[in-house]
Parts: sequence; structure tokens; C-alpha cells
Amino acid sequence: MHTHGKVFDLNTRRNTLYNVAYRVFSIFLPLVTAPYLTRTVGRHGNGLYDYAWAISYIFCLIGMLGLENYGVRAIAQAKDEQKTLDRTFSSIWRMQLLVAGTALAGYLVYALAIAGEERAIALSLTMMSVSCLVNLDWCLMGLDLFKPIALRNTAVKLIAAACVFIFVHGEDTLWVYGFVWSAATLIGCVSCWPSVRRYVHLVPVTWSEALVHLKPCAVLSISVIAVSVYRQMDKVMVGALSSMDQNGLYVAAEKIIYCLSGFISAVGTVMLPKVSHMQKLGQTDRIRRHIDASMQAVLCMVTAMAFGVASVADRFSPLFYGEAFAPSAALMAPLAFTLMMIGFANVIRTQWILPQGRNGIFVRSVVTGAVVNLIANSLLIPRMGAMGAVIGTLLAEMSVPVTQWIVLRRELPYGRYMLYVAEYSAIGLVMLGCVRLLGMVLPLSGWLGLAVQVAVGGAVYCGLCLGLWIVTKNKALLSLIKRRA
Repeated sequence: MHTHGKVFDLNTRRNTLYNVAYRVFSIFLPLVTAPYLTRTVGRHGNGLYDYAWAISYIFCLIGMLGLENYGVRAIAQAKDEQKTLDRTFSSIWRMQLLVAGTALAGYLVYALAIAGEERAIALSLTMMSVSCLVNLDWCLMGLDLFKPIALRNTAVKLIAAACVFIFVHGEDTLWVYGFVWSAATLIGCVSCWPSVRRYVHLVPVTWSEALVHLKPCAVLSISVIAVSVYRQMDKVMVGALSSMDQNGLYVAAEKIIYCLSGFISAVGTVMLPKVSHMQKLGQTDRIRRHIDASMQAVLCMVTAMAFGVASVADRFSPLFYGEAFAPSAALMAPLAFTLMMIGFANVIRTQWILPQGRNGIFVRSVVTGAVVNLIANSLLIPRMGAMGAVIGTLLAEMSVPVTQWIVLRRELPYGRYMLYVAEYSAIGLVMLGCVRLLGMVLPLSGWLGLAVQVAVGGAVYCGLCLGLWIVTKNKALLSLIKRRA
């Protein structure tokens, strides 16, 4: 007999903090090792590793088959009755073993028979696919147990990061880098098993009970896999259609943008349950006001990031990654503007589409983005290398909010939202001009010069935003900021 009351009544804010903190940590930890790795293995090695890792990640997505959505929901719905919980968990995990085992077999075929110069790295990443067999994070999240996932995985990944500095000394040791991170993933998954066993038991289930979960998991995985197409396939296509050197430059630029986009995902994670509760209460007018204020806040944040990165990319890239990666600045600057598109789409998705259960709109938008990305990459990468992937990503990210607009244009005031885009973009342009001008006349160089540019740019942007809010008497945004504070 298990007592779930205290566990399932955990403070929602605490769970959210654990979830957001772990997400941000997972996103930013690679930046700790990135400067060391780029200087140690160079552009070719950097591109080669991320090429192999992207393929490995795609197999992992197939192996998990949308369980991060379906599994969480199924466990959350069953957790109040122990027998139902045990049976639901056992049947889903049996289905997971079948799918993940098939994905692992497919990955081994790739690593042993198809992989080229990346074969040693691909083999070292095998434990990524193995971990899909024992990854029960979906069960813990369904039980509202975010703490074990966050704390144990954080500890394992910190040890892995230390191993990178100790054991990786050149391109010939890239397989060690892959082995360390894939082993950390597997150990992190296994370490969470004691927490799972405290609350659920494996019980005998039939294959028919297990396979009933296959179709809904597959449907939910479409959006996840589609997103990965234009987040991970970029690296695969640049490596395959251009060169590993070009892929190394693209990866360096994309890594910074990906880390910044983590803040957007964190905001969406916090907002989704709150707006879902409003939707349950039928507070549609309140949701619309909340979306309006959130759209302004998010656009303010992502526009500052986009124009900020574009204004200092030429200084930041060689300082952070090394002189060999100076050309990645030309990729980083335009790629930064995907943040504005991601932020816009995220607000609509997490505060209007998902709370209403309209998953079809979400799936349609990300599938459109994936198709646009694949077509653009196929046409542009052979001619333009990494810059072709940047253009493809810009077009893909733009197609997501456009698809949302086509469906929702009569439900939401898109004209007002675009006015916010124009206002913050104008402020961003002024900031960019000031930062670039300062960079030309500033006698300082290196990190100190970059810090002065960032500080001045931030002061200009914040000052102009404050002036805009005062002139427009923007009470909604000011009250939202006050509540968040």
C-alpha cells in the first residue's frame, strides 16, 4: 500500500522551479565545455561530433516515441488509484521496450554499417539509444516528482563535464567525449529508478494492453520529430551536403541561439499550467489579456536577445570559440532573429493552442516548418554551405507563426501583436546602431570591450523600452512585470 498524498500535493511552484532550473542547466552546461572543445578539436572535429550526435538524437526521439507527452498525461490520470497506476505504467513501459529496442537495432545498423568517418563517435554514442529502454522520466513527471530528475541528472552531468576536460585532448579523442555524455545520459536514467520503484510496481500485462498505447504515442511524437527535423537535421545536412568544417561553424553559431531559446521554453513551461487553469474556469477574456501582456514581455526579451547577439557577434565568436571560429559570427547574426519568431509562436502555442487541446494546429505548424526546412536546406546548402542552413532555419521558424496566423487570424488580434514587433524592432535597431558605433570608436578590445558594448546596449534598450511604456501608458505590461517580480 503506497501513500501518494504528500507526493502528489507537492507545491506546484517548487516543481516548476525544479523543471525550469534543470532545463536551463541542461541547455547552458554545453556552453561550459564548448570553448575548450572548439580549441581542442577545431572546426572539423566540432562539426564531425555534432553530425554524429544529431543522428543519434533522432534515433532517441524515435525510441521514446512521444512518451514525454503521452506518458506524463497517462500516469497523471492514473495516479490516484494504485492498481490502475501499476497497470498503466507496466503496459506503457512494455510498449517502450519494444519501440526503443527497435530504434536501438536501427541505430546499431547505422553505426556499424553506414557511418563513415564518424563511426567511432557513433559507436561511443550507443548508450544514448540504450538509455531509451530505461528512461522513465515520463513516469516521474506524471507523478509530479521533478526533484529526482533534476538533482540526479545534474550531478551526473557535472561529473561528465569534468571528465571532458580531463580526457578529451584532440580530435582523436572525440569518441571519449561521446562516450562520456552518452554514459551520463544512461546513468542519469538508471539513477531515477529507485524513485520510480517507491511508487509503482511492475505487474504482468499482455501485449494487447501494451500496444494500445502505440498509436496515441506515435501521433504525439509527430510534432516532436518534426521539430527535430529542423533543429537537428540542419547539422546532418550541412555535414552531408557541404563539409564538416562548415558544419563546425554552423554548430558554433546555432549553439548560442539554442541556449538563448531555452529562456523562451522556460517561460512557456511556467505559463502553460496557469493558462490551462484559466481555460478550465472559462476565463477567456482574462486569457486574452494575459496573452497580450505576455506577448509584449516575451517580444521585449527576445528582441533584445536577437539584436544584441547581432550587434556583438563579430567580437563574441572569436573570443568565445577561438579565432578559427570567427567566420561563425556571420552565421550567428542572422540566426539570432529566429528568437523573435520562436518567442512569438511560443506565446500563441502555450497560452492559446495547447490549453484548448487544439494539438492539430501545433502539429500542422511544426510539420510545415520541417517541410520548409528540408526543401530550403536541400536547395541552399550545396551552394551556400552553412549559410544555406541559416536561411533554411529562418524560413522554417517564420513558417510556424505564419501557419498559426492562417488558422487563428479571426480569433486573436494579430495586428496589435505585429505592432509590438515593430515597436521593439525599432528599439532594437537603435540599440544595434549604438553598439556597432561604440565598437568602432572604443579603444578597448577583448572581453572588457565586449562587456562595455553589452552594458551600453542593455542600457539603451532598457531606457527606450521604459520610455515607450510610459508614453503608451502600458499598464498591462507594467503590472505583469510587477507580479513576476
